[in-house]
Amino acid sequence: MAQVLEFKLPDLGEGLTEAEIVRWLVRVGDVVAIDQPVVEVETAKAMVEVPCPYGGVVTARFGEEGTELPVGAPLLTVAVGPATAGEDAGSGNVLVGYGTSEAPARRRRVRATGANGHVKQAVQAPPAPAPASGMAPASGPVPVEGPVPVISPLVRRLARDGGLDLRQLSGSGPEGLILRADVENALRAKGAPAPVTAEPAARVSPAAPARDGLRIPLKGVRGAVADKLSRSRREIPDATCWVDADATELMRARAAMNAAGGPKISLLALLARICTAALARHPELNSYVDTEAREVVQLEQVHVGFAAQTERGLVVPVVRDAHTRDAESLTAEFARLTEAARTGTLTPGELTGGTFTLNNYGVFGVDGSTPIINHPEAAMLGVGRIVPKPWVHEGELAVRQVVQLSLTFDHRVCDGGTAGGFLRYVADCVEQPAVLLRTL
Repeated sequence: MAQVLEFKLPDLGEGLTEAEIVRWLVRVGDVVAIDQPVVEVETAKAMVEVPCPYGGVVTARFGEEGTELPVGAPLLTVAVGPATAGEDAGSGNVLVGYGTSEAPARRRRVRATGANGHVKQAVQAPPAPAPASGMAPASGPVPVEGPVPVISPLVRRLARDGGLDLRQLSGSGPEGLILRADVENALRAKGAPAPVTAEPAARVSPAAPARDGLRIPLKGVRGAVADKLSRSRREIPDATCWVDADATELMRARAAMNAAGGPKISLLALLARICTAALARHPELNSYVDTEAREVVQLEQVHVGFAAQTERGLVVPVVRDAHTRDAESLTAEFARLTEAARTGTLTPGELTGGTFTLNNYGVFGVDGSTPIINHPEAAMLGVGRIVPKPWVHEGELAVRQVVQLSLTFDHRVCDGGTAGGFLRYVADCVEQPAVLLRTL
């Protein structure tokens, strides 16, 4: 006799508490193999394909594309045959926060909260009554209450809100399992509309019009950015200083490097190389504030984040150990991470752990900005567009390639003298790249 196992949305790591269903990779009735990807979800940090630890027949899916689910919510159910049911039904592989052999007491419980209250109502529907010991482990069969073959809390709630007695229904799923479609068909036959509390997110446009204007949910990448920027402004007493620099010699040096053959060197890589040298001189800016301990923590490794605008919104990929890389290595890593950002394949690990951020907003055609620090970092260097401007060079007025550099810093980690010294060194290297040779 087949057993029906429930697969819940696993904890995808990095403190993520929810994910949005982007694309289902299987349908009800499909046969899936152990560890086969079954759904593509978007977290606040990356697009992830989620593999199912069970092999069998998909009997139900929970949530349509566009639905946001909290960690621990049901994703799908799989009917496992007698030959594979029980302890051998799962792969034994442990997803982050979700293992087929992990004790239920050790699994992380998350209470989903957020701006999109409708979505939360859909996924927080009261579950079916469970044994006194708590919810059944994901690695074992889902308990069936009495003779009613229902395993989905959403199906139970849909029936309850519609005034249906599940004991009067015949299920169309395996072993007579009552599916959501069965309840909806019964409601239609009864002439009652399906309750909107079942899964409203599947029926509501991401940008639903309202009486007071267009409402756009702050979720996914946009929501994560909003939360982080708000926290930065709330917790970090930041200050900004800026300087204009003559970038003519830096542009010439880059042109000479690229004319020599070999891989092309990007301007962003040269600026990152300058920043790592400046941080070696002013390590106070490669730090964060431990508010509980009331300590400034200076870091040895320099992991440079850089702002990348994508169709999904603003993301900040991180180049690990940037202080150990040369310009060629930095160029290659920037290119790899930028492409991953554009295709939505960045991993959570590639989007976290930065110690300093480089923001080249000049690509948007603007000269200056006062960027918000990427919490919990201590500083961010902003780079405007490089444009021809009148400039006094060697005592004479000339047209030079000028750029505005701005440094936003956490005033708790240093005073203006340190921040000014850092920015002045960066400007000196931009104006005279040979200055950088003294630190190599």
